[in-house]
Amino acid sequence: MNGTLLSIRNLQAWYTPERPVLSGLSLDLQKHEIVGLIGLNGAGKTTFLNILSGLHSSFQADTVQLHGRGIKFRDRRFKQNRYTVFSEDHSFQYFTFREYLNYVFKAYQKKIPDVSALIQGFHFEAFTDILMKDLSTGNRKKVFLITAFALGPELLLLDEPVNGLDFESTEYLYRLIAEYKTCGTVLFSSHILESITLTSDRILVLENGQMQKSLVPGETDAGKIREVLYAVSDV
Repeated sequence: MNGTLLSIRNLQAWYTPERPVLSGLSLDLQKHEIVGLIGLNGAGKTTFLNILSGLHSSFQADTVQLHGRGIKFRDRRFKQNRYTVFSEDHSFQYFTFREYLNYVFKAYQKKIPDVSALIQGFHFEAFTDILMKDLSTGNRKKVFLITAFALGPELLLLDEPVNGLDFESTEYLYRLIAEYKTCGTVLFSSHILESITLTSDRILVLENGQMQKSLVPGETDAGKIREVLYAVSDV
């Protein structure tokens, strides 16, 4: 075991109080592991990732700990240790990739590393100086993915990371995710089972606002995942 990175107990979340999206959600993320998050539409995956990203404020939890110390998701100490790539992100429309990269690294108080390998891996060479508003959906996604893997935060959150990517970039992303445990932990959601089965050390099944199952190696083939998903949806 690598030790616990993030621990959450009894998380409740809602858009209207009478209709909770998450209820009694608890989980532990270990240091240096790749964790897939799955669930049928409406299970609360995106809401959960938005809470971790500080974008959803209608929630409460008994405890939230980073490295065993209590934190809030909007604490600077937590924000400096995580970065999120959202399923869709239309922010920074008038930034180029280079400008956005510089902005993020200043915010995280880090020195920008050589990102040429990431740019080449995502076949992004021709787009580094184009405004993000003029990029395709896939190329906008690459801006945030390149930034994420260059930054290398302790906790990397990915919401549907392959959406919009071409085949070669998707294969490259799978390799980056699988290798990421050398520097940190990845929690990512995807409706594409291949994304989950090729990269995850562990898979969490979210249903009815709770983590219903935790699948470990040997239980993470596509057939087993489908079986578990539809079993919990019938409960």
